[in-house]
Amino acid sequence: MLLNREKIEFYLTDLETPIGKTINLTIAILILLSSGIFVAETYNISNDARLELRALDTCILIIFAVEYLLRLWSAENKFKYIFSFYSIIDLMAILPSFVGLVDISFIRLLRWFRILRLIRFIDKRFFIGSISSEDGVIFARILFTLFAIVFVYSGLIYQVEHPVNPQNFGTFLDAFYFSVVTMTTVGFGDVTPISELGRLLTVLMILTGVGLIPWQVGDLIKRLVKTANQVEKICENCGLAFHDLDAEFCKRCGTKLPIKKVD
Repeated sequence: MLLNREKIEFYLTDLETPIGKTINLTIAILILLSSGIFVAETYNISNDARLELRALDTCILIIFAVEYLLRLWSAENKFKYIFSFYSIIDLMAILPSFVGLVDISFIRLLRWFRILRLIRFIDKRFFIGSISSEDGVIFARILFTLFAIVFVYSGLIYQVEHPVNPQNFGTFLDAFYFSVVTMTTVGFGDVTPISELGRLLTVLMILTGVGLIPWQVGDLIKRLVKTANQVEKICENCGLAFHDLDAEFCKRCGTKLPIKKVD
């Protein structure tokens, strides 16, 4: 029985049907597990545990590679898919492990970008009702974006500095601490990179911290203030749950909102 391309493409992107939710939730869990393995490998663990983690990561990698090939095969416009944002992230997530068979060490830095694949799953439908408004989805996206940026920079600076500066960058937590204090421009100075690439990454962290984080945090605060001034008025047509206190019509579909009775 031949596989239906349209059906495969649907289930790989669907977040509403049970099959689509199961597939995408499994992928999200594997991404988190893979990121956890990367972090665990930065610590002093036994050789047996390290081998088991690498075997597990290899299995996850194979699943990701199959998923990428299925997405590419089922895509209607393959050229457009290859150069899409999520496709590039997917490719960056699996390429280092295959290229790692050849001694091109710098390409393995890209493995830390695997956590960015989770951005596609921050969706109201994916959270199965736990996020009840569009503002909540945006709120979650902002929080995750901030975390993902710090996580990726932490992985990159660890990968670059640990071989030459293990005293200051002994574990992922050391790198995470450095990334946070650098990107928030606190800069205690107790941990400093010594390699040229490490210093370049530090400059990029500072620029990201100055340019991106205040904008994201500011947007986050605006969302919090806006949410605090809203009340629960569920639209009977589209289901949007929160509206402004004096709203009479749904801001999404224009349906007249039910009048809340005051006791």
